[in-house]
Amino acid sequence: MGTAERQEALVDGAAARLTEQRRPEALDRGIPAHESETGSTEHATSEEELYYRPLWIDEAAPRRRMPDPVRRSSVRAVLIIAVTLVQAMVAFLYTLAGSWLAFPMVLSSVASTVVATWGALDIWVTRQVWNQRNGVVSAPSSTARALRRERRRARRQARSAERAQARIQRRGGAGQLSHS
Repeated sequence: MGTAERQEALVDGAAARLTEQRRPEALDRGIPAHESETGSTEHATSEEELYYRPLWIDEAAPRRRMPDPVRRSSVRAVLIIAVTLVQAMVAFLYTLAGSWLAFPMVLSSVASTVVATWGALDIWVTRQVWNQRNGVVSAPSSTARALRRERRRARRQARSAERAQARIQRRGGAGQLSHS
């Protein structure tokens, strides 16, 4: 028997033992799924034994993706904040160790904190600028939109009433609707 045949026999034997030992279990508890009153477990078909429940189910994202400039500033801010935290930790450890590098590290940590604050504010400013330039998506049932629509309708009616009144006055009638 060659190495390949030995390997194949070993794999077949292990698969057979695994099939014998494996019983269908409840999805969340480890309790046998098909247990009768006597305590014996019924064997499931090979298809059921090979089926495994996925660990997670992909769902569509409920929110829209962030605009590219906002995402770029967010990534930049996260990286700056991470470096700042590492610098602060190193400065703290240098201070505990009594190293001469503690003072320069503390100074650079303070400067990095200022830069990290700028980075966090940059996200907010970039988002506001993007919203201002590209507009905010508003729902058709928005209250502001309905109020604007009502005001527009009232203005149109007022203008048409003024035009009708001006037309009547141009014809020479002093508010008369008929010539009788």
